[in-house]
Amino acid sequence: MPVVATERYGSLESWKYQLKDGVMEREKEGGDGGTTGKSIIGVFKSVFLPQGYPESVSGDYLQYQFWDTLQAFFSSLSGTLATQASLRGVGVGNQEATVAAATITWLLRDGTGMLGRIFFAWLKGNKLDSEAKKWRLVADVLNDIAMFMEILAPNFPTCFTLIVCSAGIFKSIVGVAGGATRAALTVHQARRDNMADISAKDGSQETLVNLAGLLVSLILIPLVTDNRLLTFVLFFLFTILHLFANYKAVRSVVMETLNEARLAIVLHQYLRDGLVLGPLEANHKEPVFLEFRRTVPIKLGVRLGEFVHTSEDLHLAMKNNHKPYLIGVKRGSVCVCLGPDASVCDEIRAVCQAVCLCTVLHPVSPLEGALKQLSMSHSNNHWELVHESHKLMDHIFQPFLKALEVAGWQTSRTLLDWNEWRVEWKKKSS
Repeated sequence: MPVVATERYGSLESWKYQLKDGVMEREKEGGDGGTTGKSIIGVFKSVFLPQGYPESVSGDYLQYQFWDTLQAFFSSLSGTLATQASLRGVGVGNQEATVAAATITWLLRDGTGMLGRIFFAWLKGNKLDSEAKKWRLVADVLNDIAMFMEILAPNFPTCFTLIVCSAGIFKSIVGVAGGATRAALTVHQARRDNMADISAKDGSQETLVNLAGLLVSLILIPLVTDNRLLTFVLFFLFTILHLFANYKAVRSVVMETLNEARLAIVLHQYLRDGLVLGPLEANHKEPVFLEFRRTVPIKLGVRLGEFVHTSEDLHLAMKNNHKPYLIGVKRGSVCVCLGPDASVCDEIRAVCQAVCLCTVLHPVSPLEGALKQLSMSHSNNHWELVHESHKLMDHIFQPFLKALEVAGWQTSRTLLDWNEWRVEWKKKSS
Protein backbone atom coordinates (compact mmCIF):
# COMPACT_ATOMS: atom_id res chain seq x y z
CA MET A 1 0.00 0.00 0.00
CA PRO A 2 1.36 3.46 -0.85
CA VAL A 3 2.37 5.73 2.04
CA VAL A 4 0.64 9.10 1.68
CA ALA A 5 1.84 10.78 4.89
CA THR A 6 3.99 10.27 7.97
CA GLU A 7 3.98 11.83 11.41
CA ARG A 8 6.04 11.59 14.56
CA TYR A 9 5.72 12.56 18.22
CA GLY A 10 9.13 14.08 18.93
CA SER A 11 11.62 11.23 18.74
CA LEU A 12 9.39 8.80 20.64
CA GLU A 13 6.96 7.55 17.99
CA SER A 14 6.65 7.50 14.21
CA TRP A 15 3.46 6.70 12.29
CA LYS A 16 2.57 6.36 8.64
CA TYR A 17 -0.70 6.73 6.73
CA GLN A 18 -1.41 4.28 3.93
CA LEU A 19 -4.17 4.37 1.39
CA LYS A 20 -6.31 1.22 1.19
CA ASP A 21 -9.49 1.16 -0.91
CA GLY A 22 -9.69 4.95 -0.70
CA VAL A 23 -9.49 4.93 3.11
CA MET A 24 -6.42 6.16 5.03
CA GLU A 25 -5.12 3.68 7.60
CA ARG A 26 -2.71 4.70 10.38
CA GLU A 27 0.10 2.29 11.28
CA LYS A 28 2.99 2.63 13.69
CA GLU A 29 6.41 2.32 12.11
CA GLY A 30 8.68 -0.36 13.51
CA GLY A 31 5.91 -2.65 14.71
CA ASP A 32 2.55 -2.51 16.42
CA GLY A 33 1.94 -0.23 19.35
CA GLY A 34 -0.64 1.85 21.07
CA THR A 35 -0.96 5.59 21.30
CA THR A 36 1.30 7.74 23.42
CA GLY A 37 0.76 7.34 27.14
CA LYS A 38 -0.69 3.81 27.13
CA SER A 39 2.52 2.14 28.20
CA ILE A 40 3.95 2.58 31.67
CA ILE A 41 7.12 4.15 30.28
CA GLY A 42 5.08 6.54 28.17
CA VAL A 43 3.05 7.65 31.17
CA PHE A 44 6.20 8.07 33.26
CA LYS A 45 7.84 10.22 30.59
CA SER A 46 4.78 12.39 30.10
CA VAL A 47 4.44 12.97 33.86
CA PHE A 48 8.05 13.56 34.84
CA LEU A 49 9.90 14.71 31.70
CA PRO A 50 9.41 17.96 29.75
CA GLN A 51 7.29 17.83 26.64
CA GLY A 52 9.40 17.11 23.57
CA TYR A 53 12.14 15.34 25.54
CA PRO A 54 14.94 14.85 24.54
CA GLU A 55 14.90 17.48 21.76
CA SER A 56 13.44 20.18 24.01
CA VAL A 57 16.26 20.03 26.59
CA SER A 58 20.05 20.20 26.62
CA GLY A 59 22.14 17.09 26.05
CA ASP A 60 23.24 16.95 29.69
CA TYR A 61 19.67 17.04 31.05
CA LEU A 62 19.19 13.34 31.85
CA GLN A 63 22.58 12.87 33.49
CA TYR A 64 22.18 15.99 35.62
CA GLN A 65 18.64 15.11 36.67
CA PHE A 66 19.71 11.59 37.64
CA TRP A 67 22.41 12.82 40.03
CA ASP A 68 20.26 15.73 41.22
CA THR A 69 17.44 13.31 42.05
CA LEU A 70 19.84 11.04 43.90
CA GLN A 71 21.24 13.89 45.99
CA ALA A 72 17.72 15.09 46.80
CA PHE A 73 16.86 11.62 48.11
CA PHE A 74 19.84 11.50 50.48
CA SER A 75 19.22 15.10 51.54
CA SER A 76 15.64 14.17 52.39
CA LEU A 77 16.84 11.36 54.67
CA SER A 78 19.36 13.65 56.37
CA GLY A 79 16.63 16.25 56.78
CA THR A 80 14.46 13.71 58.60
CA LEU A 81 17.23 13.07 61.13
CA ALA A 82 17.77 16.81 61.58
CA THR A 83 14.06 17.50 62.05
CA GLN A 84 13.77 14.78 64.68
CA ALA A 85 16.72 16.28 66.57
CA SER A 86 15.26 19.80 66.36
CA LEU A 87 11.91 18.65 67.69
CA ARG A 88 13.61 16.85 70.56
CA GLY A 89 15.65 19.99 71.26
CA VAL A 90 12.61 22.27 71.54
CA GLY A 91 11.03 19.87 74.01
CA VAL A 92 8.85 17.41 72.11
CA GLY A 93 8.48 14.45 74.48
CA ASN A 94 9.75 16.48 77.45
CA GLN A 95 7.04 17.25 80.01
CA GLU A 96 9.07 20.12 81.47
CA ALA A 97 9.22 22.02 78.17
CA THR A 98 6.69 24.77 77.51
CA VAL A 99 4.88 25.62 74.31
CA ALA A 100 5.92 29.27 74.63
CA ALA A 101 9.63 28.44 74.86
CA ALA A 102 9.46 26.14 71.85
CA THR A 103 7.53 28.75 69.86
CA ILE A 104 10.04 31.49 70.68
CA THR A 105 12.95 29.27 69.62
CA TRP A 106 11.22 28.44 66.35
CA LEU A 107 10.42 32.11 65.66
CA LEU A 108 13.99 33.19 66.40
CA ARG A 109 15.29 30.54 64.03
CA ASP A 110 12.95 31.63 61.25
CA GLY A 111 13.63 35.32 61.87
CA THR A 112 17.40 35.02 61.68
CA GLY A 113 16.99 32.90 58.57
CA MET A 114 14.92 35.63 56.89
CA LEU A 115 17.55 38.26 57.66
CA GLY A 116 20.28 35.94 56.37
CA ARG A 117 18.34 35.41 53.15
CA ILE A 118 18.09 39.15 52.48
CA PHE A 119 21.73 39.81 53.35
CA PHE A 120 23.10 36.98 51.21
CA ALA A 121 20.96 37.91 48.20
CA TRP A 122 22.28 41.49 48.45
CA LEU A 123 25.88 40.39 48.91
CA LYS A 124 26.22 37.56 46.37
CA GLY A 125 23.11 37.62 44.16
CA ASN A 126 25.01 38.90 41.12
CA LYS A 127 27.52 36.00 41.33
CA LEU A 128 24.93 33.22 41.12
CA ASP A 129 24.55 33.40 37.33
CA SER A 130 28.21 33.49 36.38
CA GLU A 131 29.26 30.85 38.93
CA ALA A 132 26.14 28.70 39.08
CA LYS A 133 28.00 25.40 39.41
CA LYS A 134 30.16 26.58 42.30
CA TRP A 135 27.30 28.10 44.28
CA ARG A 136 25.09 25.08 43.61
CA LEU A 137 27.72 22.92 45.30
CA VAL A 138 28.27 25.45 48.08
CA ALA A 139 24.52 25.54 48.78
CA ASP A 140 24.38 21.80 49.37
CA VAL A 141 27.51 21.80 51.53
CA LEU A 142 25.98 24.54 53.70
CA ASN A 143 22.74 22.57 53.85
CA ASP A 144 24.60 19.57 55.24
CA ILE A 145 26.42 21.77 57.76
CA ALA A 146 23.09 23.26 58.87
CA MET A 147 21.53 19.82 59.37
CA PHE A 148 24.58 18.64 61.29
CA MET A 149 24.22 21.65 63.60
CA GLU A 150 20.55 20.81 64.15
CA ILE A 151 21.40 17.20 65.02
CA LEU A 152 24.15 18.39 67.35
CA ALA A 153 22.07 21.11 69.03
CA PRO A 154 20.11 18.92 71.52
CA ASN A 155 23.42 17.82 73.05
CA PHE A 156 24.08 21.43 74.12
CA PRO A 157 20.85 22.62 75.78
CA THR A 158 22.29 25.94 76.96
CA CYS A 159 23.35 26.88 73.39
CA PHE A 160 20.43 25.26 71.60
CA THR A 161 18.78 28.48 70.43
CA LEU A 162 22.07 29.95 69.20
CA ILE A 163 22.93 26.79 67.28
CA VAL A 164 19.55 26.42 65.57
CA CYS A 165 19.53 30.14 64.69
CA SER A 166 22.96 29.76 63.08
CA ALA A 167 21.67 26.72 61.23
CA GLY A 168 18.69 28.80 60.11
CA ILE A 169 21.05 31.38 58.59
CA PHE A 170 22.88 28.65 56.69
CA LYS A 171 19.60 27.22 55.44
CA SER A 172 18.48 30.65 54.28
CA ILE A 173 21.66 30.92 52.21
CA VAL A 174 20.89 27.46 50.84
CA GLY A 175 17.42 28.63 49.84
CA VAL A 176 18.72 31.66 47.93
CA ALA A 177 21.76 30.02 46.34
CA GLY A 178 20.03 26.74 45.56
CA GLY A 179 16.92 28.34 44.07
CA ALA A 180 18.83 30.93 42.03
CA THR A 181 21.36 28.49 40.61
CA ARG A 182 18.59 26.01 39.81
CA ALA A 183 16.92 28.80 37.80
CA ALA A 184 20.20 29.49 35.98
CA LEU A 185 20.57 25.80 35.13
CA THR A 186 16.96 25.69 33.93
CA VAL A 187 17.72 28.49 31.47
CA HIS A 188 20.66 26.41 30.22
CA GLN A 189 18.57 23.24 29.89
CA ALA A 190 15.69 24.90 28.02
CA ARG A 191 16.10 24.57 24.26
CA ARG A 192 12.64 25.78 23.27
CA ASP A 193 12.18 28.60 25.79
CA ASN A 194 10.37 26.00 27.90
CA MET A 195 11.78 27.06 31.28
CA ALA A 196 8.38 26.82 32.99
CA ASP A 197 7.78 23.25 31.80
CA ILE A 198 11.28 22.14 32.84
CA SER A 199 10.88 23.81 36.24
CA ALA A 200 7.46 22.21 36.77
CA LYS A 201 8.70 18.73 35.86
CA ASP A 202 11.74 19.22 38.09
CA GLY A 203 9.30 19.94 40.91
CA SER A 204 7.42 16.74 40.12
CA GLN A 205 10.66 14.75 40.16
CA GLU A 206 11.64 16.28 43.50
CA THR A 207 8.20 15.56 44.96
CA LEU A 208 8.46 11.92 43.91
CA VAL A 209 11.90 11.67 45.51
CA ASN A 210 10.63 13.27 48.71
CA LEU A 211 7.80 10.74 48.83
CA ALA A 212 10.33 7.93 48.49
CA GLY A 213 12.42 9.57 51.22
CA LEU A 214 9.32 9.81 53.41
CA LEU A 215 8.67 6.08 53.09
CA VAL A 216 12.28 5.24 53.98
CA SER A 217 12.14 7.72 56.86
CA LEU A 218 9.16 5.88 58.34
CA ILE A 219 11.48 2.88 58.66
CA LEU A 220 14.43 4.91 59.95
CA ILE A 221 12.71 6.90 62.69
CA PRO A 222 11.95 3.95 65.01
CA LEU A 223 15.56 2.78 64.59
CA VAL A 224 17.26 6.07 65.45
CA THR A 225 14.93 7.24 68.23
CA ASP A 226 16.97 7.52 71.45
CA ASN A 227 20.00 6.14 69.59
CA ARG A 228 22.30 9.11 69.00
CA LEU A 229 25.23 7.03 67.78
CA LEU A 230 23.17 5.47 64.98
CA THR A 231 21.77 8.91 64.14
CA PHE A 232 25.27 10.33 63.63
CA VAL A 233 26.47 7.27 61.69
CA LEU A 234 23.51 7.39 59.30
CA PHE A 235 23.78 11.16 58.94
CA PHE A 236 27.44 11.01 57.92
CA LEU A 237 26.69 8.17 55.49
CA PHE A 238 23.85 10.11 53.87
CA THR A 239 25.98 13.27 53.80
CA ILE A 240 28.85 11.57 51.98
CA LEU A 241 26.46 10.12 49.41
CA HIS A 242 24.67 13.46 49.12
CA LEU A 243 27.88 15.41 48.45
CA PHE A 244 29.15 12.81 45.98
CA ALA A 245 25.89 12.95 44.01
CA ASN A 246 26.04 16.76 44.05
CA TYR A 247 29.57 16.78 42.72
CA LYS A 248 28.62 14.40 39.92
CA ALA A 249 25.58 16.56 39.13
CA VAL A 250 27.46 19.84 38.68
CA ARG A 251 30.26 18.02 36.84
CA SER A 252 27.73 16.68 34.33
CA VAL A 253 26.55 20.18 33.33
CA VAL A 254 27.91 21.32 29.95
CA MET A 255 27.16 25.02 29.49
CA GLU A 256 27.75 26.63 26.08
CA THR A 257 27.83 30.17 27.48
CA LEU A 258 31.16 31.67 28.50
CA ASN A 259 31.93 32.76 32.03
CA GLU A 260 35.36 33.96 33.15
CA ALA A 261 36.62 30.49 34.12
CA ARG A 262 35.53 28.75 30.90
CA LEU A 263 36.79 31.61 28.73
CA ALA A 264 40.20 31.53 30.47
CA ILE A 265 40.47 27.76 29.95
CA VAL A 266 39.61 28.01 26.25
CA LEU A 267 41.87 31.04 25.67
CA HIS A 268 44.89 29.47 27.36
CA GLN A 269 44.49 26.34 25.25
CA TYR A 270 44.19 28.46 22.08
CA LEU A 271 47.34 30.46 22.90
CA ARG A 272 49.18 27.23 23.68
CA ASP A 273 48.46 25.20 20.53
CA GLY A 274 45.94 27.12 18.41
CA LEU A 275 43.04 24.79 19.23
CA VAL A 276 39.72 25.87 20.74
CA LEU A 277 38.19 23.46 23.23
CA GLY A 278 34.52 22.65 22.79
CA PRO A 279 31.98 23.13 25.60
CA LEU A 280 32.31 19.50 26.76
CA GLU A 281 36.10 19.60 27.23
CA ALA A 282 36.14 23.08 28.77
CA ASN A 283 33.34 22.31 31.23
CA HIS A 284 35.17 19.19 32.41
CA LYS A 285 38.21 21.35 33.18
CA GLU A 286 36.24 24.12 34.88
CA PRO A 287 36.76 24.24 38.66
CA VAL A 288 33.53 23.67 40.61
CA PHE A 289 34.81 24.46 44.10
CA LEU A 290 34.52 28.04 45.28
CA GLU A 291 37.79 29.81 45.97
CA PHE A 292 37.66 32.08 49.01
CA ARG A 293 40.46 34.40 48.01
CA ARG A 294 40.98 37.87 49.44
CA THR A 295 42.05 39.66 46.25
CA VAL A 296 40.29 39.76 42.91
CA PRO A 297 42.80 39.60 40.03
CA ILE A 298 40.21 40.73 37.43
CA LYS A 299 37.61 43.44 38.03
CA LEU A 300 35.05 43.98 35.27
CA GLY A 301 32.94 47.11 34.83
CA VAL A 302 34.77 49.29 37.38
CA ARG A 303 34.75 53.06 37.82
CA LEU A 304 37.32 55.01 35.81
CA GLY A 305 38.91 56.22 39.03
CA GLU A 306 39.91 52.66 39.94
CA PHE A 307 43.07 52.92 37.82
CA VAL A 308 43.04 56.35 36.11
CA HIS A 309 44.04 59.22 38.39
CA THR A 310 45.66 61.78 36.07
CA SER A 311 45.35 62.97 32.49
CA GLU A 312 48.57 61.08 31.76
CA ASP A 313 46.96 57.86 32.99
CA LEU A 314 43.97 58.45 30.70
CA HIS A 315 46.29 59.10 27.76
CA LEU A 316 48.19 55.90 28.46
CA ALA A 317 44.94 53.93 28.84
CA MET A 318 43.82 55.05 25.35
CA LYS A 319 47.15 54.35 23.66
CA ASN A 320 46.92 51.59 21.00
CA ASN A 321 43.29 51.15 22.04
CA HIS A 322 40.40 51.72 19.61
CA LYS A 323 37.80 49.62 21.40
CA PRO A 324 34.95 50.79 23.67
CA TYR A 325 36.72 49.79 26.87
CA LEU A 326 39.71 50.88 28.91
CA ILE A 327 41.97 48.48 30.75
CA GLY A 328 44.65 49.01 33.38
CA VAL A 329 46.46 47.46 36.33
CA LYS A 330 46.04 48.60 39.93
CA ARG A 331 47.66 46.86 42.92
CA GLY A 332 48.03 43.62 41.00
CA SER A 333 44.41 43.58 39.81
CA VAL A 334 43.43 44.01 36.17
CA CYS A 335 40.62 46.57 35.94
CA VAL A 336 38.34 47.06 32.93
CA CYS A 337 36.13 50.10 32.26
CA LEU A 338 33.36 49.40 29.77
CA GLY A 339 31.86 51.98 27.43
CA PRO A 340 28.06 52.26 27.05
CA ASP A 341 28.16 51.20 23.38
CA ALA A 342 30.24 48.04 23.94
CA SER A 343 28.89 44.90 22.25
CA VAL A 344 29.02 41.34 23.53
CA CYS A 345 32.06 40.71 21.32
CA ASP A 346 33.77 43.75 22.88
CA GLU A 347 33.04 42.29 26.32
CA ILE A 348 34.55 38.95 25.33
CA ARG A 349 37.62 40.69 23.91
CA ALA A 350 38.06 42.80 27.04
CA VAL A 351 37.94 39.72 29.28
CA CYS A 352 40.36 37.85 27.00
CA GLN A 353 42.79 40.74 27.30
CA ALA A 354 42.31 40.90 31.07
CA VAL A 355 42.96 37.13 31.32
CA CYS A 356 46.20 37.52 29.35
CA LEU A 357 47.37 40.37 31.59
CA CYS A 358 46.40 38.48 34.74
CA THR A 359 48.25 35.37 33.56
CA VAL A 360 51.42 37.39 32.92
CA LEU A 361 51.17 39.26 36.23
CA HIS A 362 50.32 36.16 38.30
CA PRO A 363 51.78 33.14 36.44
CA VAL A 364 51.00 29.76 37.97
CA SER A 365 53.11 27.83 35.43
CA PRO A 366 55.87 28.69 32.92
CA LEU A 367 54.55 30.96 30.18
CA GLU A 368 54.59 29.80 26.59
CA GLY A 369 54.06 31.28 23.13
CA ALA A 370 52.28 34.61 22.88
CA LEU A 371 52.03 35.03 26.65
CA LYS A 372 55.78 34.56 27.04
CA GLN A 373 56.38 37.26 24.41
CA LEU A 374 53.90 39.51 26.18
CA SER A 375 55.66 39.02 29.51
CA MET A 376 58.95 40.20 27.99
CA SER A 377 57.45 43.71 27.67
CA HIS A 378 56.67 43.76 31.41
CA SER A 379 59.84 45.51 32.77
CA ASN A 380 57.94 46.84 35.83
CA ASN A 381 55.86 49.16 33.63
CA HIS A 382 52.26 48.04 33.64
CA TRP A 383 51.20 50.50 30.95
CA GLU A 384 53.71 49.06 28.48
CA LEU A 385 52.27 45.63 29.23
CA VAL A 386 48.75 46.93 28.58
CA HIS A 387 49.83 48.51 25.26
CA GLU A 388 51.41 45.27 24.09
CA SER A 389 48.29 43.35 25.10
CA HIS A 390 46.21 45.60 22.80
CA LYS A 391 48.48 44.58 19.92
CA LEU A 392 48.14 40.92 20.89
CA MET A 393 44.35 41.17 20.85
CA ASP A 394 44.39 42.90 17.45
CA HIS A 395 46.31 39.91 16.14
CA ILE A 396 44.49 36.95 17.71
CA PHE A 397 40.95 37.96 18.70
CA GLN A 398 39.01 37.73 15.42
CA PRO A 399 40.35 34.24 14.55
CA PHE A 400 39.71 33.19 18.15
CA LEU A 401 36.13 34.50 18.06
CA LYS A 402 35.37 32.62 14.83
CA ALA A 403 36.89 29.46 16.29
CA LEU A 404 34.64 29.82 19.36
CA GLU A 405 31.54 29.87 17.17
CA VAL A 406 32.73 26.86 15.16
CA ALA A 407 33.42 24.92 18.37
CA GLY A 408 29.81 25.43 19.55
CA TRP A 409 30.15 28.31 22.00
CA GLN A 410 27.48 31.00 22.25
CA THR A 411 28.90 34.42 21.41
CA SER A 412 25.59 36.30 21.37
CA ARG A 413 25.34 36.23 25.18
CA THR A 414 27.73 35.53 28.03
CA LEU A 415 27.80 34.92 31.78
CA LEU A 416 30.72 37.27 32.40
CA ASP A 417 30.44 39.02 35.74
CA TRP A 418 30.31 42.71 34.74
CA ASN A 419 29.52 45.43 37.23
CA GLU A 420 27.10 48.17 36.17
CA TRP A 421 29.54 51.11 35.78
CA ARG A 422 29.70 52.44 32.18
CA VAL A 423 32.20 55.15 31.29
CA GLU A 424 32.25 57.65 28.45
CA TRP A 425 35.59 59.29 27.72
CA LYS A 426 36.78 61.85 25.25
CA LYS A 427 38.41 60.12 22.32
CA LYS A 428 41.71 61.40 21.00
CA SER A 429 41.33 63.65 17.99
CA SER A 430 42.78 62.16 14.83
